Amino acid sequence: MIPEPIFLNPVLKNYIWGGTKLHELFDKESDTPNVAESWELSCNTDGLSTIINNGSDKGLPLTEYIEKYGKENVMGTLCKNTESIPLIKLIDAQKPLSIQVHPNDEYAKSKGFPNGKSEMWYIIDADENAEIVYGLKEEISRDDFEKHIKDGTLEEILNFVPVKKGDVFYIPAGTLHAIGKGILIAEVQQNSNLTYRVYDYNRRDANGNLRELHIHDAVNCVNLVPTDVHQLCCDMAELELPFGSSRILCACDYFVTTLEKVDGKALRTGSPDVYSHFLILEGKGTLEIGKKVYNIKKGDSIFLPPTNVDYCIDGKIEYLSTFSIDAEDIEN
Repeated sequence: MIPEPIFLNPVLKNYIWGGTKLHELFDKESDTPNVAESWELSCNTDGLSTIINNGSDKGLPLTEYIEKYGKENVMGTLCKNTESIPLIKLIDAQKPLSIQVHPNDEYAKSKGFPNGKSEMWYIIDADENAEIVYGLKEEISRDDFEKHIKDGTLEEILNFVPVKKGDVFYIPAGTLHAIGKGILIAEVQQNSNLTYRVYDYNRRDANGNLRELHIHDAVNCVNLVPTDVHQLCCDMAELELPFGSSRILCACDYFVTTLEKVDGKALRTGSPDVYSHFLILEGKGTLEIGKKVYNIKKGDSIFLPPTNVDYCIDGKIEYLSTFSIDAEDIEN
């Protein structure tokens, strides 16, 4: 049976640093004027993707759809657990995000969570002079790190990196980081919403309270050795293809993401062993598979179950393509 592409509804999150670009550029509809994050693919209980099309399954959470039709049929033989499906977001930072760190798998599991959080950022757009925080300037002790947090001098030891449209960064778990103001990104991350905030510019929430910090856990799980911003698993190659190109952004233990550009009628090979997820960043056109044609446009989130049938994308389109396989399959 030829699988039907699954179009997904986003889960919108409104935090104090969010802006209006997800409304304006990606037509994300919300009751609030600002949207900080749009979760485009999520099997996380903090916000589950739901299905737009597929007849009677419309409105069903993707996790329930997977259970209904079988993991092997929807995710493939190489991805056996919904925890392995990455969380994919669009993020609009009108203001800077907090300085934060995510734990690795071992530390997260010690705290009762299924996995840690490594992530990749693709810079969709950035204001002039925009920058991110990526790790530390130099190695320091755990005691000194905590002292900088408590005496308000943390920014003195941070590594600030200028960014521009098209840049890509891999942020391994344990790396201190923050998205600066004026940056629009697509983020692909492990299926986790676990964040340890260490500094937040003394901002207050909607109720006037200082936002919670997580200093103890952050100090315990942070990597205090500077991390090379040019990670080997990021931005490895760009391949010229008929009617387009494929740029390998990230190939890590948790996911593989490419930036696909199509200008014309491009034939692509389906995978019989693992799903693919497409996040349309620019343009519009059609996706044809098994003689069925689906209109696709900027902002669409599409989950394609495994298939041995080739598909065709027609139009002028730019999109992220992501899949994941379980770690034991990588090792074997």
